[in-house]
Amino acid sequence: MKESTGNGPLILDIEDFKGDFSFDALFGNLVNELLPSYQEDDGDGHDGHGNMGANDVLANGRMSSDATKAAQGLSMPLFPEVDALLALFKDSCKELIDLRQRVDTRLSGLKKEVSQQDAKHRKTLAELEKGVDGLFDSFARLDSRISSVGQTAAKIGDHLQSADAQRETASQTIDLIKYLMEFNSTPGDLMELSPLFSDDSRVAEAASIAQKLRQFAEEDVGRQGIGVQSAAGNAAASRGLEVAVANLQDYCNELENRLLQRFDAASQRRELSAMAECAKILSQFNRGSSAMQHYVATRPMFIDVEIMNADNRLVLGEQGSQANPSNVARGLSSLYKEIADTVRKESATIMAVFPSPNEVMSILVQRVLEQRVTALLDKLLRKPSLLHPPPLEEGGLLVYLRMLAVAYEKTQELARDLRVVGCGDLDVEGLTESLFSAHKEDYPEHEQESLKQLYQAKMEELRAESLSELGSGTGSIGRFKGASIASNHQQISVAVVTEFIRWNEEAVSRCNILSTQPSVLAANVRAVFTCLLDQVSRYLTEGLERAREGLTEAAALRERFVLGTNISRRVAAAAASAAEAAAAAGESSFRSFMVAVQRCASSVALVQQYFANSISRLLLPVDGAHAASCEEMANAMSKAESAAHRGLQQCIDTVMAEVERLLSAEQKATDYRSPDDGIVPDHRPTSACTRVVTYLSRVLESAFTALEGLNKQAFLTELGNRLHKLLLSHWQKFTFNPSGGLRLKRDITEYGEFVRSFNAPSVDEKFEALGILANVFIVAPESLSTLFEGTPSIRKDVQRFIQLRDDYKSAKLAVKLSSLWPSLG
Repeated sequence: MKESTGNGPLILDIEDFKGDFSFDALFGNLVNELLPSYQEDDGDGHDGHGNMGANDVLANGRMSSDATKAAQGLSMPLFPEVDALLALFKDSCKELIDLRQRVDTRLSGLKKEVSQQDAKHRKTLAELEKGVDGLFDSFARLDSRISSVGQTAAKIGDHLQSADAQRETASQTIDLIKYLMEFNSTPGDLMELSPLFSDDSRVAEAASIAQKLRQFAEEDVGRQGIGVQSAAGNAAASRGLEVAVANLQDYCNELENRLLQRFDAASQRRELSAMAECAKILSQFNRGSSAMQHYVATRPMFIDVEIMNADNRLVLGEQGSQANPSNVARGLSSLYKEIADTVRKESATIMAVFPSPNEVMSILVQRVLEQRVTALLDKLLRKPSLLHPPPLEEGGLLVYLRMLAVAYEKTQELARDLRVVGCGDLDVEGLTESLFSAHKEDYPEHEQESLKQLYQAKMEELRAESLSELGSGTGSIGRFKGASIASNHQQISVAVVTEFIRWNEEAVSRCNILSTQPSVLAANVRAVFTCLLDQVSRYLTEGLERAREGLTEAAALRERFVLGTNISRRVAAAAASAAEAAAAAGESSFRSFMVAVQRCASSVALVQQYFANSISRLLLPVDGAHAASCEEMANAMSKAESAAHRGLQQCIDTVMAEVERLLSAEQKATDYRSPDDGIVPDHRPTSACTRVVTYLSRVLESAFTALEGLNKQAFLTELGNRLHKLLLSHWQKFTFNPSGGLRLKRDITEYGEFVRSFNAPSVDEKFEALGILANVFIVAPESLSTLFEGTPSIRKDVQRFIQLRDDYKSAKLAVKLSSLWPSLG
């Protein structure tokens, strides 16, 4: 846009319309440029003339009449330039119209030009596509040609390479034939060989060629042998290469020995590179086995006698001293650590020298186990005979078993250490097992025999102690007074059973060490545990039987002093004194047997606990083993239970015999039939009752302590029933008046209170019935018919007790009660 000068028109150029064109924007810019800004503050105008409404100005810049009048009232017009602007706007509109026409004309020309250029461009693209397609075809033909040429070149290269290989093979074959002819000359003549076979610098090449020649010669000899067999008697058969085979074998032997000597020399100088070179060459001879075997065999640990003697001294101690398992364990640990360290050092050398180090390590470890370890085990483990085992004074079978377990455990640790160091494909665990196979095949029998040996020695020791106590005793059974028969018998000891279990635990621990398979372990553990069951059963049964002997002897003493009635007073006094001594012996034997029962129960509990904690889990891997052991345990303990049951019956017999003696000695006829029934009745229990209760309280104290659970309940129930029966039988020997009936009722109450401590309801019921039964002596004769109407269960005892009333005949009770109880009479 060109600026106007003065009041001239605004000139527009077409270049101003390039880009985004808008007439509205153009007019907006013109207005902003030409119109002066007119803003006045509202407070500066006069009233009614301060603002001009939008309706006061008309289109094209004309003002309304009101606006004109208002303007005429001003000193200056509001828009003095309006006429000039109108003219300018008119000129601008004309210019814009012309300009639009020119723009449209130019746009039309540009569209035609663009269309022409686009058609031309499309034609060019089509021609380029055709050219590109032709170019791709040319590239494909070129690539095919290149591939063909490459394949031809590769074939030519293969032929050339094959020809070169054939030439090289032919050359080598010619040389091999020449060398073979040299070896196939005069037998044993190796002096005319090529320099190759005597040059130490080319020994590797010589070894390779010699091996090839020997292989070829041996194959030829084999073919000749087949030809001779197929055409026997053919005189034209060639001699073959037998001479070459023999000469090559001699040369290979001589070369191998020469290399081994060089290997030894390098080994002494610790030149690992030279050793490795020799080992690499020797690997061509039987895969290097000679070098491997030679290296292992020359190790000091296998050829130094002093090392072997040191091994024996370290483990077995000085000659003449008896080896101790703990010392042997320490010695084996030290020795096996030294062996593992030595093998580890040798492993470093082997890895650096031999082409196949794993094979050498396999040979080394096998030699260690089969020579060094076996030699030591042969001296350490001398398998004893089961028919003639060594005496316990020399350690017995137990020393051998302990040595075996220690040696096996430590040798297994050595095997694991050697496996970590490296032993190739060698089954080191299986080889270690084979070292102990002779000892493990009858190992369970040795364990069982050892336990039997320990048991026999312990029993002999206990018998010797018992005899020693008998010899040092000052009393004898014949003195009777306060003597305890059972004290002369060996008592059951829980400590002894604990020792049995300790032996068994040690044996089971050896089973865990020596039994690798769960099934074998279960079988061995069961065999060992069976020994414990047998030992405990025998020990407890014999102990209970010895305790029963005291009861039997006490019973014999009681029978000996049962006298008749027609005896002198002096004889009766002596017999009574002897009977008291026999009773004291019976009470002592009772206590001794209760102690035996208590210790027996404790011992059985220890065995059961040991089975639950240590044995049962080892038997579970084998079906039925656990149940079978439980049954064996029940059968073994049943023998002791039977002996205990018989002894408890004797204890009851002993107690009842003493109760009967006390009742016979202490109970007087006047206790229940006072001469003068009118005096004040005595409400105290009778002397016989007091003595019996005191005796029972004293003697049964040990039973309350020794017995538990159902055993205690059964024993006390049987004792209460026997006491009830004995009292009924005892009271039927007396006659009762009313005051005597009251005294009897007091005795029954005393007995009832005592047996209540038995916690036996059936016994309590019987003694309560006795208290009711005593009423037959207290009530008047006319009340007897209604006394027991509510308790028909005791009617039979009532009928017997009524006959014991002192007025039974005088009151003619038999006649009075015959109608009520027909059986009475």
